[in-house]
Formats: sequence, C-alpha cells, structure tokens
Amino acid sequence: MKAAMSSILIAATLLVIAFTAQGQPAKTPRVAYLAAVSPSAAAPRLEAFRQALRAYGYIEGQNILIDTRHEGSNLGRLPEHAAELLAGKPDVFVAVTTNAALAAKKAAAGSIPVVFMGVTDPVTAGLVESLARPGGSVTGVTNMAAILTGKRLELLKEAVPKVSRVAVLWDPKAPGSIPQWEQSQQPAHALGMQLYSMEVSSVDRYEPAFQEAVNAHNTTIWVTLNPLANSNQKVIADLAIKHRLPSICARSDYADNGCLMAYGPGYSNEGKDGARYVDKILKGTKPADIPVEQPTKFELVINLKTAKALGLTIPQTLLLRADHVIE
Repeated sequence: MKAAMSSILIAATLLVIAFTAQGQPAKTPRVAYLAAVSPSAAAPRLEAFRQALRAYGYIEGQNILIDTRHEGSNLGRLPEHAAELLAGKPDVFVAVTTNAALAAKKAAAGSIPVVFMGVTDPVTAGLVESLARPGGSVTGVTNMAAILTGKRLELLKEAVPKVSRVAVLWDPKAPGSIPQWEQSQQPAHALGMQLYSMEVSSVDRYEPAFQEAVNAHNTTIWVTLNPLANSNQKVIADLAIKHRLPSICARSDYADNGCLMAYGPGYSNEGKDGARYVDKILKGTKPADIPVEQPTKFELVINLKTAKALGLTIPQTLLLRADHVIE
C-alpha cells in the first residue's frame, strides 16, 4: 500500500512539474510609456503607437500591458514618473521627448531597453553613441527638428517675403530645443534674417515674452519643438495672432492648433515607428543592434484661418506644395 501511495505521489508531482513547465501561459509583456507633454498633446502619437502595436498582434489588456505617465507642466517630476514606471517592472521603456528619454535612461540604468521618440539630437544629448551604432540599451527615432530649421525659415520667407526679423521661441532648459536655436543661425544669415532669442521656460513667461519680441520690432516667429511648447500650442498660436506675428512651427498638430504653417515629420509616423522598435525588442533584438532612424516623410501644413486673421495672403505656389490646408 505504501509503495502504491508513493508511486501515486511521484506521478502527481511529475504532472505538476510538466504543467508548470509547459502549460502556463507566457508572461504578458509590459511597456512603460513616459511623455514629457500634456495628455492632450501626446494623444495622437500615443494612439498611433497603440494602433501600430495592434497591427503587430499586441492587444492591450490581453497580451500586452501599457503603463503611461504624462508631464506637461513640471518637467522636474520626470525622474519621479520614471521611477514609478520602473517599479512596475516593464520589459521596455518608451520615452517621448529628450527630457523624458534622459529621465528614462537614468532610471533604467541599463536594466531594460529604452525606446525614444520625439528626440532632436540623441547623440549630443548623450542617449546613444551614434545613430548607426547606438550602443548600450537605448535606441529610437529622431524628429530632425534641428536639421530642418533652414527649410522652415525658407518657408517663412516665402510666405512673408519682406521678413527680416524673426523671434525664435525656444526653451534653454529643454535639451532638444537648444540645437534648434543654434542651428537656426546660419540659414537665417543666408536668408538675410536677424534672429531674436525669445527664451521661455515657464507658461507664465509666454505673454511678456511675446510683448518683448514685438517691442524689439520682430515681425514673425518660429517656434521650436520643446515639451513646454508642445503642451501649450494653442496658447502660443493665439498670442502670435494677437500680436500679429506669422508663425512657422515644427509639427502639423501646431498648425491644427492655430500656427500659420508647420513643416516636419508627422507625429503619427513617430508612433508607428516607436511600436516597430518595441516589437523588435520584445522579439529579442537588442537595442544596440537597432540603428536610430531619421524620418523620411515631412508634411507642410498651412492654416488659412490664421492667415485670414493676420490679414496675410499665402502665395499660390506655396499652397500648391502644401500636404494639407486648413480652411
């Protein structure tokens, strides 16, 4: 009897071991998503990211979990948000904007892969060693915001041929905004433009900064991509109209919110690219083996409602080149 009972126990134990090894479902991957912009500003990119993941077979709540945090007002809280997300033990950390990517990289400290989106210059920011060979545990897609400054100034001059003084709205506390200001200098000089440094690092500075720019005889404005501006697009657009300053911005959603013109990569493409990187990493590819990509498609959006409010006529040649015209 004892021998029989012993055999039964051994058989039962073997069945439990076999079920544990083979029958349990695989661990559901978890993605941490930190965006240094307000939830409303981040929504289009995040939705594109989620849709692209579904296209790769990931159904949120079923076979993938996404924890999100947004910070559009106090960037000093980004390390706190990053720590909270890391406590959830994610498999991949996704970060939007340079500020968020730096916070994610520091928090993760090489323990998990980090995928960035909306980053201007990842090499200068210290996120990767080079675009072709990122090294370490961080990779992603850039927005080329600094590289495209010359093209944006050209478009501004085409829309306002007599422009000579341009206020550049940038944030010296945003690592991605700095190279956009710096790389505006040479093309502006070539176009016969004089740039005015319009530095804003807090929302309460927007109104006085616009008044100071007008007092300094600036007649147009170019708005750099940065977390603070991303979260206050309509505020900026309304102030530009109020002070009668034709504006050029770096992404189509700015034009949707009232900027006169916008030129740059679409945020929906960024979201799709970010999902593609996450899929590769979840399938076993190391971040160091995935080169940082630059966008290849750019959108020119013109807001004719804003043009009308400014009493400005956009040349037909420019309108014909626009990918989208808001009427």
